[in-house]
Amino acid sequence: MIIFLPVLGSLIYVVTQVFNKTNLDVVQDEIVQMINPSKKINDLQKQLDFADTFQNHVNLADAFFEAGDYNNAIATYEKAIKDDYSKDDGVVKKLIVSYSKTGDHDKTVFCAEKIVGKPGFKGSKSQFLYGLALEELERSEEAEENLKAIDQRYSNYRERYILAQYFIDKGKSKDGKEILLEIISESQHMSKPNRIKYKDVVNDVKKLESSL
Repeated sequence: MIIFLPVLGSLIYVVTQVFNKTNLDVVQDEIVQMINPSKKINDLQKQLDFADTFQNHVNLADAFFEAGDYNNAIATYEKAIKDDYSKDDGVVKKLIVSYSKTGDHDKTVFCAEKIVGKPGFKGSKSQFLYGLALEELERSEEAEENLKAIDQRYSNYRERYILAQYFIDKGKSKDGKEILLEIISESQHMSKPNRIKYKDVVNDVKKLESSL
């Protein structure tokens, strides 16, 4: 009792005093959405039906995107921008991901080229997906140029692993191995949370490097 009552009392205090009603409603909504993700989509669809606005389209599309329903995300994002790809770069970036996930390489390239000169594109994952799509469309020189931009130290580990594979497949094993060795070296200086987070990709990197 001596041990547990203070803990229980502290918890009650946090719930009743620290959290206000709005915070509790937000936490409750997040729990419900985790248990039943379709509820969020249904609620956002109702909001869109009530008010057909750009933001309501984007909110619904974001919910489809988060749920991995990329086809519906694409359809809803496209309705939001109505062929005006200068309207919102964030939406275009999510369209790039969505089209990439669905294997539509032409549309991936099309969307990427709408923001290719915008700030934040160079070295981004959008540019990397653009490069992968270009390779699929047999535009190899352009592909390599865009893919290489993702090779930034202490970041983009999965993408750099894919880039290393790309170089190896292209007969550029030296370039691929160099990237793999860099990742292995960087992994030795990771914080504990990052070691856990990137454990799988680092293991993949080590396996690929040892096979060369």
